[in-house]
Amino acid sequence: MSRRVPAPDTVPALVTTSAELETLCRRLSSEEFVTVDTEFMRERTYWPELCVVQLGGEDEVAVVDALAPDLDLAPLGALLADPSVVKVFHAARQDVEIFLLRFGAVPTPMFDTQIAAMVAGFGDQVSYDGLCRALAGVSIEKAHRFSDWSARPLSASQIDYAAADVTHLRRVYTGLRERLSREGRLDWVAEEMAALTDPAGYRVDPETAWERLKPRTQNRRALGVLRAAAAWREREAQRVNIPRQRLVRDETLLELSATAPTTPAELARARGVSEGFARGRSGAGLLAAVETAKALPDSLLPEPPRDRQGPSPSPALVALLKVLLAAKSEEHDVAPRLLANGEELDRLATEDAPEVPALRGWRREVFGEAALALKRGRLALGVDGRRVKLIGAD
Repeated sequence: MSRRVPAPDTVPALVTTSAELETLCRRLSSEEFVTVDTEFMRERTYWPELCVVQLGGEDEVAVVDALAPDLDLAPLGALLADPSVVKVFHAARQDVEIFLLRFGAVPTPMFDTQIAAMVAGFGDQVSYDGLCRALAGVSIEKAHRFSDWSARPLSASQIDYAAADVTHLRRVYTGLRERLSREGRLDWVAEEMAALTDPAGYRVDPETAWERLKPRTQNRRALGVLRAAAAWREREAQRVNIPRQRLVRDETLLELSATAPTTPAELARARGVSEGFARGRSGAGLLAAVETAKALPDSLLPEPPRDRQGPSPSPALVALLKVLLAAKSEEHDVAPRLLANGEELDRLATEDAPEVPALRGWRREVFGEAALALKRGRLALGVDGRRVKLIGAD
């Protein structure tokens, strides 16, 4: 049943007490959906500092001052976990990470308008402002995009800016939902939400942090040092709550994996390592991690990252698959990135039945089957006027 969407000029309420938040969340728990956004600071910390939470219901918009003294956010956690209320975000990943850290669970059920917009044909990673212009007929004021949301008191313009994110999101959501329902694509969005709502996707394993650095060396001992140093950095950055790059930069870890310092003096010679750091508690911890890695038996050292096995893909075949991808994206009005990425195209070109998302679910129906047919010579590409057309081969 369609619900009335409130006027975009709803006056936002500023919530600063536990009683106000509890009353607000009790009202919102009767809604079919609630729009949600956050403002946070992360430039100086490892963990994001939640500063503001914006909530939009059918007839109200509220800005919750998450830094208000003695504010209990438990009612918000209960609302986010309420299975009867859809929580609507735009580009939700960072917001979800914050709520997972705060409440121990991801919001559920959830709808991300950025993902939905890609399914609906608005292109790759469409901006919130772009969706607001297209679906709500408004432009978003960007004056406070880089505001210090931890400073208090919040200004009236900050409150208005924060409220706008969830005010217009209501119309964006209803517009996308109606469009996707009409086209029978709501199930497509549900498939995409599965990865976004998996808590495992937000957890950082210190023991695998080294893999993100993409080391080029094949020396397993050096990789063991890198693994240990990166794991130490991750845990230490969490402990002291500063960004990992501010603690020790990536390029410094890669250098240390090659030099494997054993003394504070040797550690201080590395780029970006100060004498004070090298001789302090952090330096001692890093040196201990390096020493432990140097003592590991060969059997416990990491294997070098392996390049993709098998023959290299044919550039011509990959090029044809890219043309097919673009044609199918155009035909079905869906973002190409949602159908397949470059690595998947390479695997489709070289493997008979690769385990890739493009060959599962709705993607297989839209693109995957045609990609296999093209590769097996049962499909050809032609041009009909200004569009690519598919030609079935007998």
